[in-house]
Amino acid sequence: MAAFGIATGGSNWFSALALGVTLLKCLLIPTYHSTDFEVHRNWLAITHSLPISQWYYEATSEWTLDYPPFFAWFEYALSHVAKYFDQEMLNVRNLNYSSSRTLLFQRFSVIFTDALFVYAVHECCKCIDGKKAGKELTEKPKFILSALLLWNFGLLIVDHIHFQYNGFLSGLMLLSIARFFQKRHMEGAFLFAVLLHFKHIYLYVAPAYGVYLLRSYCFTANKQDGSIRWNSFSFVRLISLGLIVFLVSALSLGPFLALNQLPQVFSRLFPFKRGLCHAYWAPNFWALYSAFDKVLSVIGLELKLLDPNKIPKASMTSGLVQQFQHTVLPSVTPLATFICTLIAMLPSVFCLWCKPQGPRGFLRCLILCALSSFMFGWHVHEKAILLAVLPMSLLSVGKAVDASIFLILTTTGHYSLFPLLFTAPEKKSLFLIGWKLSTSLAWDLWKSSVNLYSLSPPGT
Repeated sequence: MAAFGIATGGSNWFSALALGVTLLKCLLIPTYHSTDFEVHRNWLAITHSLPISQWYYEATSEWTLDYPPFFAWFEYALSHVAKYFDQEMLNVRNLNYSSSRTLLFQRFSVIFTDALFVYAVHECCKCIDGKKAGKELTEKPKFILSALLLWNFGLLIVDHIHFQYNGFLSGLMLLSIARFFQKRHMEGAFLFAVLLHFKHIYLYVAPAYGVYLLRSYCFTANKQDGSIRWNSFSFVRLISLGLIVFLVSALSLGPFLALNQLPQVFSRLFPFKRGLCHAYWAPNFWALYSAFDKVLSVIGLELKLLDPNKIPKASMTSGLVQQFQHTVLPSVTPLATFICTLIAMLPSVFCLWCKPQGPRGFLRCLILCALSSFMFGWHVHEKAILLAVLPMSLLSVGKAVDASIFLILTTTGHYSLFPLLFTAPEKKSLFLIGWKLSTSLAWDLWKSSVNLYSLSPPGT
């Protein structure tokens, strides 16, 4: 990494990092892709070939449209470029269609839309204090943050091999966070509202946004001890935030409200009849719970304490729309997971309300909300760990204690994504790249963070 820093020079290192990872993404084009490739091809076909009134009803493929309307319009826009590559990919009945031109378009669409992620990382770097950094480029917090985000190993696996658009969506989230650091609260609120209507998984971190904006934006002043000055509440600011949420929601959901299709849209967005665990288990509390139930059921069958005919036939890991009942332990409902998630979030949200601590306090609350939802949410995908890993990168370049937490989180989180690499070539090559990159960045991150921590005044 040091040699890389010298080679890139002082002012062009960010462009070199962005260009380098873009070239790597291009090299990953021929790698395998998951069923998500067909999912998004089908959504291109639905939005291009059918009227809006049929988007959330169409069910020729099992991979029905189940993202919010803004993402549907995003697919619609992409489809008008896709038709110049291969018109056949836009046929709803061409299930599992994957021509070479389709592959190129889909892969390049992810790479191209990652431009927003690159811009968001650049804006986040402006929020990092680099005055106490070392002389070497690899010790500068801005360089380390850029490398951690732009070259994030999880995003490379999930987006550019497995196939999704998490970089584009994460860019919206990081840009909204950067706007809060820049005290541009209205822009940050607008970007997050837009993000929610692209992918509703970000509802998990909405409590952090809501409480922070109410506490630090709608209340314009604090007492000397940091408590709320109640007479500083601004109704104008609250109404402004409400208008942002209302207008964005109206633009997104308005057409479907006019068509009396909101119940159908919400039934697609929140399919609570899916199993407690995703087809590939995320390493959370419910994975342990379900595994323990399985162990108890095996023991019960061996000891003849359970009737084999009464063992549930549905699989908790199929990922299909079906009900599943645990054998020995009490079955878990969506409401139970919601309550557990809410309880896990409450301490961080309470601290954000009582002791806001500025944008960094908000960022910590956002990360804890993301981790709470990952640990206790319903039907959690393994990829959801990126919702916490990416924002944690911003904190990791500030203090040694945050750096140590980040190293544990990113190591375990990315390791849990390795089963997404199905074939041997990707496993071997990506493991070597990830190991070398992670080891080098981890050492540079640790040196920089210790240096920053030792130079910071007590209590900062």
